[in-house]
Amino acid sequence: MNVQDLGTYVENTWCPGCTNFGLLAAVKKAIVDLVNEGYDFSRFVISSGIGCHAKIYDYLGTNGFYSIHGRVPPTITGMKLANPELKVIGFAGDGDAYAEGLEHLIHAARFNADITMVIHNNQIFALTTGQPTPVTEQGTVTKATPFGNPYYPLNPLALMLEAGATFVAREYALDMVNLSNTLKEAVKHRGFSFVEVLQPCITFHDSREFLKERMYRVQPMSLEDALKVAREWNYDRREDARVPVGIFYRSEKPTLEEQLDVKVWHRVHPRREVGVEELWAPFI
Repeated sequence: MNVQDLGTYVENTWCPGCTNFGLLAAVKKAIVDLVNEGYDFSRFVISSGIGCHAKIYDYLGTNGFYSIHGRVPPTITGMKLANPELKVIGFAGDGDAYAEGLEHLIHAARFNADITMVIHNNQIFALTTGQPTPVTEQGTVTKATPFGNPYYPLNPLALMLEAGATFVAREYALDMVNLSNTLKEAVKHRGFSFVEVLQPCITFHDSREFLKERMYRVQPMSLEDALKVAREWNYDRREDARVPVGIFYRSEKPTLEEQLDVKVWHRVHPRREVGVEELWAPFI
């Protein structure tokens, strides 16, 4: 299998030069590598929310379907519970995941569902042409905040660590090698994997130069140390800011599926093979 096998016929409508292209390439590379290592491609399934990030569903030739704004975590948790053999990956934007979807993200981490959440974080609502999200820097002038964003940014990595996520990482969309490697580790991890991807919007929030000068790599560490490092950067534009990237933390504990013993459930309630025609029949 190669990355060309994951292409689709859909015309790509991301802005020319969008950093999402780097993220898409890294995701394709990660899936291809995993399949070539022996993972069953038919077991990969994806879902995405609403926003520029969500178009990745159209450009990635895997099984899956669109979710709605903020609801990717429960959607892919349901997929995993219905079929524990799946390798489930969800994609969400920072507006999608950290605003409307924050409660779902927190509880998916708390449950330790065996799913992977990939957050395209450009610190702006880009599809709707530039409004602040929960991680937009305080003072940022946008269409919705002409006098400057009055709110302090959320720190999602610290929040995910506190919520109980067992794999927490941050990468940069244009560092495709490290991003691809981290995505592979996230998918292999047994439990809730959270990968935030710093994905600058070159049209409405171009932070490429700021990030490039301040990023440095970290290795997995204790929960206490991971929290300290996660708090080193609070999504601001301070001149002395340091932006850690890499895998911050990983640990093992029982997953949601193990706690619910879904294999026993499926033995008691055998899975039915349902054709598409049968699914659509009530709506025709």
